[in-house]
Amino acid sequence: MISRYEWRGVLVALALAGCGADERVPGADSGPPPARPVEGDRGRVVFLGTSLTAGLGLDPAQAYPALVQQKIDSAGLPYEAVNAGVSGETSAGARRRIDWLLREPVSVLVIETGANDGLRGLEVDSLRANIQAIIDEARRLSQPPAIILVGMRAPPNLGFGYTRRFQEVYRDLAAKNDLPLVPFLLEGVAGVSSLNQADMIHPTAEGQRRMAEVVWKVLEPVLRRAA
Repeated sequence: MISRYEWRGVLVALALAGCGADERVPGADSGPPPARPVEGDRGRVVFLGTSLTAGLGLDPAQAYPALVQQKIDSAGLPYEAVNAGVSGETSAGARRRIDWLLREPVSVLVIETGANDGLRGLEVDSLRANIQAIIDEARRLSQPPAIILVGMRAPPNLGFGYTRRFQEVYRDLAAKNDLPLVPFLLEGVAGVSSLNQADMIHPTAEGQRRMAEVVWKVLEPVLRRAA
């Protein structure tokens, strides 16, 4: 018998599999470049996220921020990837801790939040407001970071209307705030059993490697604009 927890993974997989990867947002390639690191220092690329970013069930070195660090080093770019993923966190939790994360200089803020909002069926308007508040908080800094928004999808068991409005949050906020958008973090990973752990929610090491590729396509040009 499939447990309730396993059914949740199946629902998520069904929702996320087959979503398009070619969506574009007006202004997705614009926005300010990250702050140029001081000579001899490394700029910080902070990955604000959920268990998907934290790499739940894996060694931290297998999570996609660590794999992005390898790409940064291979490209000869002077940046340090900081994994600020917290398992189980909703967008409200991310909003509460953003002030703390911004106490140290940040060159690029990568915002990955909302997956747990969708799993719990939380209000889409609250998701929108929380992400906007995070963006606003970052932009109030005297030296604001470049910001990249990472899109997520909601499972279908809450209805088409909810899943559509959930998905629109990321497109709308990216357009409104002129942000580069990663359309879907789990593109090519969601719903693929070989790329996910037994719960069909959290990616395997190979799934994380593919996530790093998806994020790097958007992050690399942002970093190179300041190089």
